[in-house]
Amino acid sequence: MYHLDLLWHKPDKTHITREEFDARLSEWLAEDEWIIDGDYGRTLEMRLKRCDTVFLLDYPLDVCLQGVEARIGQPRMDMPWVEDCFESEFKQWIMAFPTQKLPRIYALLEQYRDTAEAVIFKTRAESECYLSELEKKNLEKKKWN
Repeated sequence: MYHLDLLWHKPDKTHITREEFDARLSEWLAEDEWIIDGDYGRTLEMRLKRCDTVFLLDYPLDVCLQGVEARIGQPRMDMPWVEDCFESEFKQWIMAFPTQKLPRIYALLEQYRDTAEAVIFKTRAESECYLSELEKKNLEKKKWN
């Protein structure tokens, strides 16, 4: 499991260079198996060329904003620091995401649909149901092994 935010961000709230980021990401992608968490649209196609499954959390804007607000002050496994406020620049990025970023993501998912299965969740309930069903299947497999 790799988190792109942990790769990009340093604990002092600076970040590595694009070249370092791309080199490290390429190392991850060269592995036989991986799960990569994060958007970083600039590298999405690079990842789509190597993956077999994509999970897209296409939640409503208000759910995304509430999720960020709920994480303020909470330690996270995918960030090297605890956020102490909801930065206005990040909020603007999230608010623009549905119109400025999401169409390209859907276009790339369509472009790579023959090699990468896209599983798209529109609500938290959908993703929770999916995970619950997956857990049930895994428990059944364990019973028979």
